[in-house]
This record gives sequence, C-alpha cells and structure tokens, in this order.
Amino acid sequence: MLRIILFMATNLAVILVASITLSLLGVGSYFEQNGSGLNLQNLLVFCLVFGMAGSIVSLLISKWMAKRSMGVQIIDNPHNSGEQWLVSTVKELSDKAGIGMPEVGIFSSSAPNAFATGWNKNNALVAVSTGLLQRMDREEVKAVLGHEIGHVANGDMVTLALIQGVVNAFVMFFARIIGNFVDKAIFKNENGPGIGFFIATIVSEIILGILASTIVAWFSRRREFRADQAGAELVSPAAMASALMRLKETYDQPSELNGELVAFGIRGEGKFSQLFSTHPPLDVRIQALKDRYQG
Repeated sequence: MLRIILFMATNLAVILVASITLSLLGVGSYFEQNGSGLNLQNLLVFCLVFGMAGSIVSLLISKWMAKRSMGVQIIDNPHNSGEQWLVSTVKELSDKAGIGMPEVGIFSSSAPNAFATGWNKNNALVAVSTGLLQRMDREEVKAVLGHEIGHVANGDMVTLALIQGVVNAFVMFFARIIGNFVDKAIFKNENGPGIGFFIATIVSEIILGILASTIVAWFSRRREFRADQAGAELVSPAAMASALMRLKETYDQPSELNGELVAFGIRGEGKFSQLFSTHPPLDVRIQALKDRYQG
C-alpha cells in the first residue's frame, strides 16, 4: 500500500533535485550549438539516462526511506509470542514463494496497513501496522503477509522502477520542450536558454510528473490483483477474501481513519481521485477473488 507512494515521492524528489542541480551547473548539451533550439535526439538520450537514474536511486534506497519515513521497528530478536509468530509466518510464506527471508518490521498506525519494498526479492522488507495486528485475526494477517510476499516474489518494485524510469524520461523530455517554447515565444530569448527556460521547465516537470503518476498508479492497481492471487495461493482464497472484507468493514465505518486511508491511496473518493489511487476498489478485488476461485 505504502511502498508505491513512498517510491513515487522519493522519485519525484530525486528528479527535481537532479534537474535543479543540472540547471545550476549549466549542463545543456541537448541545445544546438548556435543556441537556436533543442537537439531532440540528444535531449531524449539525456532524459532517458537521468530519468532511469532517478528511478533506480529511488528503488535502491526504498527500504531505507520506508524505515525512516514510517518509523518501522525491525524485529531482529522477537520479544514476545506475537513478534515470534510474525517472523515465523513471514519465513514460512517466503520459503513457499521461493524468495529469501525479508526483514520484518512493525510501524505505529491505527489504520490496518502493510507494505513490502526493496530492490531485490531476496533482500526485501515486509512491515505491518499496529492497527492491522489489532483489527485482524491471525489467518487474515497471514493472508495480508502473503499478499505482500506476492509483491516481492512477482518483482513488482523492479518492474515499477522500469516503468517509472520511462515515465521520468518523457516528463523531462516534454518539460524541456515546453521550457524552450516559453523561453523563445514568450521571453523572446534567442541566445541560448534563459531564466524563462529553467523556470518553465521546473514548473512543467512538477505538473507533468503529477499527471504521469496516474500511469504508475494504473500499473499499481493491476499488480494488486496478482498480489491478491498470491495471498490466496500462499494462504487460502477464504483468508484473502476475509482480509479484504475486514478492510472494507473498517473503511466503511465513519471514523478518523478514513482520511489516512485515502491519503495512502487505498480508498479514493470520486472518479478523479481514483485516477491517482494505487489500489482498486475493495469490492472489485473481492469480486475478482470470487470469480477466480469460486467461478
């Protein structure tokens, strides 16, 4: 749930910092030598290199970012039976899925939540919220863990990084075309890139980056169905469906949790917000499980 949001936010920050740094350093090898415009071929190569670099950096530091931003407490040595069960369950499921044992952690949140992240399926992190452990029984928690292990085994973070890298490249590419147009047509600058180019490029990157996030969100929604399937097969279809029903019951109850759940992209309100949602509606996910295992 959280891994996509953390990844996308980190990626956007990396790209913006890289763009500003390149601008300050005057890196502009994609401009024609006479300053008349852009060399589109050089620009495309430039954007692909830095777009992929931003995505790869985000992937490599995803575990580090998740631990610090969410305050994840890693369970190195279980202190009670609950932590021991959590670690042994993740070990059981990861062995069954054919991946290396992930780090296991708990973070403080009243919302029932969990995520898995990491650049390597044999060196991942699986974390659950205190709210999840309090609101679900062990079979439901196990199904959620199976869902997250499924993300790791399916290589979702690596695939996401590749997609995000391509998206980054096109955002940077078109942002610079817009910046060049603004510089030439509005600021009337004919002597190489001026201040109008740099300002318009950065603003365009922010706007286009937000719009392009709908592509990554769409991909994330597709992968959730596969992760649900993994949870059903690693644990049981009944347990996975029960966990989703428990989430739906929690979200349908008017409470202070709803704002947090919308922010995490789990529950979108309205068609526009659903474009940015990283998860399909729970009713759709539950029905997909029923169609697959009961149809």
